[in-house]
Amino acid sequence: MGLSVSAPRGWALTWSPVSPLPGQTWSYLQWKNPRRTQEPFSLLPRPCYKASACRPSAMRCSLKRYLTAALTASFLLLLLFLLYGGSQQEQDPLEVELRGLAPATVLQLLQPEGAQHILRNTDDLSALHNVSYHLLAGSLSPHKKFLAVGLASVRRPRGYYLPATLQSLFKQSTEEELQEMVVVVHLADADPRWNMRVAANIAHKFAHHILLGRLLLIHAPHEFYPTLKGLKRNYNDPEERVRFRSKQNVDYAFLLAFAANLSSYYLMIEDDVWCAKSFLTGIRKALASQEGSNWATLEFSKLGYIGKLYRSSDLPRLARFLLLFYQEMPCDWLLVHFRLLLTQKDVIRFKPSLFQHMGLYSSFQGTVNRLEDDEFQADALDLPDNPPAALFTSMSVFENYEPLKAYSTAEGYFWGKDPTAGSVFSVIFQQPARVTRVRVRTGSDERRGDFLHTGVLELGRRRRADGRDCSAYTTVGTFEKGTFEQRGLERGTPGPVECVRIRVTRDQSEWLIIQSIDIWTAAGT
Repeated sequence: MGLSVSAPRGWALTWSPVSPLPGQTWSYLQWKNPRRTQEPFSLLPRPCYKASACRPSAMRCSLKRYLTAALTASFLLLLLFLLYGGSQQEQDPLEVELRGLAPATVLQLLQPEGAQHILRNTDDLSALHNVSYHLLAGSLSPHKKFLAVGLASVRRPRGYYLPATLQSLFKQSTEEELQEMVVVVHLADADPRWNMRVAANIAHKFAHHILLGRLLLIHAPHEFYPTLKGLKRNYNDPEERVRFRSKQNVDYAFLLAFAANLSSYYLMIEDDVWCAKSFLTGIRKALASQEGSNWATLEFSKLGYIGKLYRSSDLPRLARFLLLFYQEMPCDWLLVHFRLLLTQKDVIRFKPSLFQHMGLYSSFQGTVNRLEDDEFQADALDLPDNPPAALFTSMSVFENYEPLKAYSTAEGYFWGKDPTAGSVFSVIFQQPARVTRVRVRTGSDERRGDFLHTGVLELGRRRRADGRDCSAYTTVGTFEKGTFEQRGLERGTPGPVECVRIRVTRDQSEWLIIQSIDIWTAAGT
């Protein structure tokens, strides 16, 4: 079967490739109705595809004749679109099938001009100047998107997660979100046959998104790479590991340079992640909370360089930075230095995480890698509101584990010493709010005993003059195994809430870690 696109009821528009002569590939469009036996009609004249039949006397297709046929085909396509376009909007989305075709044919169909070479002018760093990328599949949109999602992929000794990652990106997004997003995959393996094979595989699975300009498959030829021999062995890493991480830095540098003009924001992920539902909407919400701040990096996962968000205007210098120091250290360490150089001292990480690592085997030597983000949440539409607030506690704070870290985007958590009966942790809102739901998580995997053994959660009204407490509290629930979560709180409170308080009800010998306090409010509060 050729390229099949959904058509008027009972019909299918097919693009059928044929080979008239060795080294030639022609194609024609035709409407087919599988329930009818008569010959389908073509929108373009069929080429002569038997070499023995291609005599000069049989090939009198003048340029004028072809132009006339092309114009006729265009008119028929426009007419059919006008006749059936309205009804198609109420039917299933565009369906595409690519079956039984050779990899090269698939890529040719999805990129009719073949593997395009695109020159991307960056700045002055020679290795990034006029890099010629191979655009293996997809087409560049004339309009900037809101978000570009970039990932690089190479052959893994064990495991292959790229299709599952792409499926998660697209499936977890609404149609409206997909229209604001483009995904760029840099197939960066040193073996061009692997890159072509994977590109064809991805083209089969995601032809719909490629044809709609939502997915680009690119490759930066290895003649543009700096040397990967005789590299510095910092941190006493084995030579093979140094080569792997150094090449990875260059892979991402070229990817960043390519993506710099595609969107307003750029999200960096790996090729083995799950995405939260409507993660793009979650990112929009996070950006709104940072409006006016001079941030360099926003983080939506606590693992490596998964879920790092950048302004696209910063991508050219980030690409140069990775390329300049490609052999010094791993990519995630370089990203930390880049953030600090752009004067963002503290990590801004949003909780819960929007991206989860799913790969069991590392891309380096296939070693087992069981990393998981325990703060991942599958639904980004369910992110908390956490209204602006001041935080206070009666417990002694250990080192720099301040109360703010349990409530804000700051990295880390609250860690209090010697909690006793009556110890409190208070969230005092700047403005009253109608609280609908509260979730509190205490303890950690590293310090399993440092959770709240017995305690209650209280909602307060009538904030005191000093702004550190409320004068009236209502207990709404107790902690179970260190966790509290309750919905529908607005139904049990007579009016807006000004304080949310955690109160310890029994002495405990272990310290207290509060990982996160998540508060949801009613719309408009």
